[in-house]
Amino acid sequence: MTQTAKKKKGPRQKHVPQRTCVACRHTNAKRTLIRLVRDADARVHIDPTGKRNGRGAYLCNNPACWDQALRRHALERALRVSALHPEDLAALEAYARTLPLATGVK
Repeated sequence: MTQTAKKKKGPRQKHVPQRTCVACRHTNAKRTLIRLVRDADARVHIDPTGKRNGRGAYLCNNPACWDQALRRHALERALRVSALHPEDLAALEAYARTLPLATGVK
């Protein structure tokens, strides 16, 4: 005789996609991370919608993670590019400067 598991009644929990920051390796909800995408021309762009075509990588909304990813070449590895284009690197550094400073420690 087999026992059947009782199903819980009530609303079903919504699935929240999880992604990992390429710098600090913390997992968080996809919508809370910032997506960077490499397009067909090997250029890297910030993808605020999360829907652009191309290979993507995610970073926390923390300037320290951005600094670490750029300094340690984590974005190049994650996006599979040999080197970031100088204009793309300047744009990413400028964007990182606009991020609010992190208040807590991960």
